[in-house]
Amino acid sequence: MLGGDGDAEAEEIPIMISDLDRSPEPVGPVLFFRGMQGSRWRVSALFVLSGATEPEDLRVDGVSLAVPPRHLFEWQGRHVWRFDFAVPRGRDDSTAGYGFGDRRPWRFHVPGAGRLPRLAFTACNGAEDLDMLARLPAGRNERWVDLAGCHAKHPFHLLLQGGDQIYADGVWQACPGLAAWQRLPRGQRCRSGFDDALAEQVMAYYFDLYVATWGQPELAAVLSSIPSVMMWDDHDIFDGWGSHPPPLQDCPVFSGIHAVARRQFSLFQLASAGREPPECIWGAKLGSFTQGFRLGEIGIFAPDLRSERSPTRVLGPGSWRALPGWLERFAGCRHLLLMSSVPMAFVDLGAVEGLLNALPWRNRLEDDLRDQWRSPAHRVEWLRLVRLLGDFSKRTGCRITAVSGEIHLGMAGRLRGPGFELDQLVSSGVVHPPPSTGYAAALGWLGRGRSRPGGDCSVEILPLGGGQGRFLRARNWLDLAFETDGRLAARWHVEGLATPLTTPW
Repeated sequence: MLGGDGDAEAEEIPIMISDLDRSPEPVGPVLFFRGMQGSRWRVSALFVLSGATEPEDLRVDGVSLAVPPRHLFEWQGRHVWRFDFAVPRGRDDSTAGYGFGDRRPWRFHVPGAGRLPRLAFTACNGAEDLDMLARLPAGRNERWVDLAGCHAKHPFHLLLQGGDQIYADGVWQACPGLAAWQRLPRGQRCRSGFDDALAEQVMAYYFDLYVATWGQPELAAVLSSIPSVMMWDDHDIFDGWGSHPPPLQDCPVFSGIHAVARRQFSLFQLASAGREPPECIWGAKLGSFTQGFRLGEIGIFAPDLRSERSPTRVLGPGSWRALPGWLERFAGCRHLLLMSSVPMAFVDLGAVEGLLNALPWRNRLEDDLRDQWRSPAHRVEWLRLVRLLGDFSKRTGCRITAVSGEIHLGMAGRLRGPGFELDQLVSSGVVHPPPSTGYAAALGWLGRGRSRPGGDCSVEILPLGGGQGRFLRARNWLDLAFETDGRLAARWHVEGLATPLTTPW
């Protein structure tokens, strides 16, 4: 059975985390943003500790009472704990130290009352091909080191992580049961069950991968000092989840892996055991991880675009019914940040997808193309969402900017509709290497001019300047700051460039 509170310790199963060394315990703290409560900045801190001994209470500057631990999960002698607290906001920006006893080895920054937060955005923290990471001259985490250095000089208040925080594609090779399953004939694979022994192997793989990833020193320095808002994408499960053909997508093994990945995402990327999800998870009753935050005149909306995905849909009926009400919670905001794992405004690759679908053999690019909002399979849903966002923007005067990753390139775009505009910012990957020069050039050629996908809408990919063309072919992360008029200024911090690139509007 899968591990949890009170479960017996499982037999140790060898797991290969070939791109990361297994991190020594303890892991943490990892900070998570929980929203505002009056004039207080709500935060949770996650720790993974060996042994069953309960940690002492956490002490936080500005919080009068010690913060007790809450036990979330146990797996093979390692325990996951969470501390929940709220720090008062003063008139000016402030720093809150936290730790155990009299020591305050960690600190994070809280925006002053009435001030707008500074944010960083990352996506694609890994790669499918581990050899790609080994060949990186500057190392896997060079951009994380850069982000930490910028944070030390000009502190960020929030870190938005837009998908693929882990790359779990290695689950197929690391788990002996899955490796054997792949050797079965196609029909037998679809009928094969997901038994307890296989569930144990898969759980061990995901747990160890998260511990190894969160425990890297370069990431730990950032995760312990900037509260995160995280939303998942396919690689947090495995490559192409939700875009595979129905016989595979619905088979017991795929469903079983998804259930384990979902549980571990909830634990390590939401700091939630699932029993009592935080209030910021608006989609919990629907089985969705959709999150939302209202920060005065600023809103952050992170719809779950992966849990309900299939080759023919992105969101399920319940989420579509809830969407207008979720958006209405941001009425009165001057600016809404929409975390969309794949870009809302991007090149139309439908013709390329159709060509690949016509081939007699399956191509791994098919899943990536089917994931896109403008895929022929999702075009109707995309236009439906565009209309919802456009109607909300026109009615309330709220400006909307989508922030996305997934494509392993930097990009800026603009989607125009009747009486509204939606800006698009893309930053990826913070770790994933960029694609080939030819691929980026092809996208640049396809993205020239304005495309008109219908519904009185147009999409334009904007030149970034600095000789970069329309697509930034280098690892990068985004620095986001709101202007006094509510507009958003973005800067791409690019590997190999001394000066950040700024938004082209």
